[in-house]
Amino acid sequence: MRKARLAAAAIITATGIMLSGCGGGSTEASTGGPAEITFWGWAQGYEKSVELWNKSHPDIHVKYEAISDGGAGGYNKMLTAAKAGKAPCLAQVGYETFSSFLAAGVLQDVSDYVKPQKAEFADWVWGNVGVEGKAYGVPVDTAPMAMFYRADLFKKAHVEVPKTWDEFTTAAAAVKAADPSSRIMNLPTDPYLYAGFAWQGGAPWFGTENDAWSVSLDSPANGKVADYWQGLFDKDLVTSHPAFDAALYSAWSKGKVWAEVGPVWSASLIRDNAAGSAGKWDVAPMPRWGTQDAVGNSGGSATAVMKDCARPKEATEFALWMSTDSGSVSNLIGSAAILPASKSGLANKALDAPQSYYGGRPIYQLFRQEAAKVNADWQWGPVMSTTATTLGDGLGKVHTNKGTIQDALNSTQKGTVSALRSQGFSVSK
Repeated sequence: MRKARLAAAAIITATGIMLSGCGGGSTEASTGGPAEITFWGWAQGYEKSVELWNKSHPDIHVKYEAISDGGAGGYNKMLTAAKAGKAPCLAQVGYETFSSFLAAGVLQDVSDYVKPQKAEFADWVWGNVGVEGKAYGVPVDTAPMAMFYRADLFKKAHVEVPKTWDEFTTAAAAVKAADPSSRIMNLPTDPYLYAGFAWQGGAPWFGTENDAWSVSLDSPANGKVADYWQGLFDKDLVTSHPAFDAALYSAWSKGKVWAEVGPVWSASLIRDNAAGSAGKWDVAPMPRWGTQDAVGNSGGSATAVMKDCARPKEATEFALWMSTDSGSVSNLIGSAAILPASKSGLANKALDAPQSYYGGRPIYQLFRQEAAKVNADWQWGPVMSTTATTLGDGLGKVHTNKGTIQDALNSTQKGTVSALRSQGFSVSK
């Protein structure tokens, strides 16, 4: 795992907040009586896990407060509270946003507190919640990718389930030949879904070098991934519905799009939006690049410890418990359909449960296996709001032939570098 190195100057943003240890202004109890820990989040099931904790841990009381989804205003609420010294002790933060919070100086180092249970999580997962081997939170879940596919249609058309991306191209042509009105998959135009393919392909977007950020969306490795998907589109082998659009869901349900290479949470996305094809889907490993046995990841979050938390040890104790306790993890699997980040969580028998929508097959067993194969060479940058927005805009132009995927990467490269510099970061490229 690459270890990020951030210059001290890069930790200062326009907010003026510095990365630090425990600061003033916290509303958490710090002396006498039970420790009072406030936790902000939005995922289903979190409140129940907090209730389980409070019943068995009288010395540390956690108060859960549900807020808007991070991208829908939750993150802004957290950052605003942090500026005013009124942030909670704990906050749910997605991996893709963690670097932004770290760069804003609103988190604190809890490496000493996680050390006893650090081996409970894979190294690549810790890489999403810290820098230079330090941890600023505790991982909750991950989102390794796999291939969801209409088993009935593949079987009827005698199309082999692809194991490599070369075979995926062959399968795409076979699907079109079998039914000219159908395609194997939709073009990945959501920026975070697209990131999962770059992640698998060893095509990082960010890195650090000599205490400066490097940006590599226009690298040859990223060009390879872009050329692959552009080639499928140019040959009319994929559909081009907008991401998360009703037209795509209808195509899944009606058997006009036969597959979706996506993260573990795509299981519920397909189930909840393509009821007409219940029982007909199955899951296979994500196609590989040649002999490289690696998969991408698209999603996952952590319980971050905010900078002004006056009881970081107790807060971290709860966060570790939430991600590893069998009762808590079983609750989160059942309520939020997560794939646990902890090794003990991955062993949870709830992942072995048959899924009726998928013909009674225990599909999460595959994701349990694939979680260990996520490419470890990935790092999110501190200006992902700019990166994701620019990339999403560019990818949205592909289906109208107003731009290519490479064009989208090039414009995102420029926009990201500009955003980094405007916010005071040192940039090597």
